Amino acid sequence: MLPSLREKKRYLVFEVLSDKKFNFQEINTAVWDATLAFLGELGASKAGIILLGDKWNQKKQRGLIRVDRKYVDNIKVALALITKINSENVVVKSVGVSGVIGKAEKRFLLGTI
Repeated sequence: MLPSLREKKRYLVFEVLSDKKFNFQEINTAVWDATLAFLGELGASKAGIILLGDKWNQKKQRGLIRVDRKYVDNIKVALALITKINSENVVVKSVGVSGVIGKAEKRFLLGTI
């Protein structure tokens, strides 16, 4: 497929602030629930979000989401609306956005900034 016809994606790094450490499955469920509640099924499918499980940093509680470039701000809002995970109070914040997965991982996920 020609590069001009491919959908353009961004990599959004997010961080979960809480006293408790969460595993990837709990985060995945919370992000999808918030996205579906905010955007609905049609908006979530257009955003094309994919949570990258192999990039979840359990120690730093940071993760990586692949999203369509037009929906980055919508996903940031959906993440900000997450207030509880398994009845634990949490704050989910966006750390940074990049167009290249390697740069997102190096700068934001691993925290080398």
